Amino acid sequence: MSAKAAILDGIRRAHGRGPLAQPPQPLPAAAIPARARDSGPAAVARFCAMAEEASAQLVRLASLAELPGAVKAEIARQKLDPAVALAPDPALIELDWTGLAVRRGPARPDDMVGVVQAFAGVAETGSLVLLSGPRSPTSLNFLPDLHIVALEAKKIVGGFEEAFAKIEREAGGMPRTVNLITGPSRTGDIEQTILMGAHGPRRLVVALIGDA
Repeated sequence: MSAKAAILDGIRRAHGRGPLAQPPQPLPAAAIPARARDSGPAAVARFCAMAEEASAQLVRLASLAELPGAVKAEIARQKLDPAVALAPDPALIELDWTGLAVRRGPARPDDMVGVVQAFAGVAETGSLVLLSGPRSPTSLNFLPDLHIVALEAKKIVGGFEEAFAKIEREAGGMPRTVNLITGPSRTGDIEQTILMGAHGPRRLVVALIGDA
C-alpha cells in the first residue's frame, strides 16, 4: 500500500467506513478547444497573433545566430546601455555578442535587459513556457525591464496539455518552476488603468527562430 493509500485508508477507518467497494475510476480526459489543436504553420500563425494581442513584440529570425543582432537593434531602439544579462545556456553563450557587455547568470535588480531561450510556446494563448534550471535562471524572467526570449518555431505546440506533456517527455519531468508568460507584466488594479511592468518586465520581445 502506498503512503497516499495508507493515509486515505486511515481517514476512512476514523470515520467508521470500510475499504472502497471498487478502486477510484480515472477522470475523463478534459475537452480541448479547437484553438488548442493547431500544429505546424497554423500553430505558429496563431501563436504570433495571440502574442501580439497580449502586447508582446515579435521579431522573425532565420536562425539563432541572428539573435545578437536583434538584441542590439532593440537595445538601440529603446536607447538603453549595451549591457545584457544572458542565460548561461550553451546555445546562447556560443553566439557572437561582440559590441555588448554580456554577463552570464541570474539577473540582478539593476539589469535592464535579460535574454533567455524558451522551452516551448503555446499557440492557444501566445504564451511562452520557461523552465527553471542552471541554464535558465528564473530571475531573468522577472527582474530586467526588457525581456528578450528566443523561441524556435518548431517548439510551438497547440495547447497547454501538449506543452506539459512535452515537459514530461523532453525535460525529464517537471522542474522546480515552470513560468508561463503571456505578454509583458501588467496590472489594472489601480482605477482599472493598465500599468505595464507592474510585477516584471515592461517590454517583452519574442525572437521567433526559423519555421515550424
